[in-house]
Amino acid sequence: MSMTEQDLETARLQAQQSIRALRNKKPSLDNDSIDVILRGARSHYAWTDKPVSNELLHTIYEITAAGATSMNTCPARFVFVTSAQGKERLAKSLKPKNVEKMMSAPVTAIIAYDRDFWHQLPYLFPHEDRRSFFEGKQDYCEDTAYRNSTLQGAYFMIAARALGLDVGALSGFSNDIVDEEFFADKNWRSNFLCNLGYADESALFQKLPRFSFEQVCSFI
Repeated sequence: MSMTEQDLETARLQAQQSIRALRNKKPSLDNDSIDVILRGARSHYAWTDKPVSNELLHTIYEITAAGATSMNTCPARFVFVTSAQGKERLAKSLKPKNVEKMMSAPVTAIIAYDRDFWHQLPYLFPHEDRRSFFEGKQDYCEDTAYRNSTLQGAYFMIAARALGLDVGALSGFSNDIVDEEFFADKNWRSNFLCNLGYADESALFQKLPRFSFEQVCSFI
């Protein structure tokens, strides 16, 4: 898809007007909203049996897709594991202590990335053909896809919390087993797993410490 200069200018003006209108309507989130998505949020590993609808997963993805990625590459791919068969396949990859956490969750999302993402750039970045940035550059493709799919995974978790779900990310699994089991016919690679549902809060323990601003931030 190509855009004329006039199309681009119109699109730029519309984007500028849209963000100004949004900022005027909602300059910032209130403290309770910030607590829900990050400050007061927790990682969960025990779940109630309340189901998660496909419609809600669609909405989570739509919010996630709006998040920024480098050159709008959008390399993340999401596989929602909900069936008993799918869960059994995914369990093969997990460390033993993580199996029950995944099996009891209504949904487990495999956050993956497509190493051939750059083929879609004429659609995703229509005002300039940047496929040459990636063609034949496997390491650069891998780095870009991994970094930006991680970013999209974070958007995904925040979007799920914003819509009332609880999340529990998992990294205690074998990426190789997941890739062989689910992506043998694709040039996709798994990044991390994320359980979704409505949590059983009785399994929570105290919130763990975080570094203070002074410990990890600096000015130059």
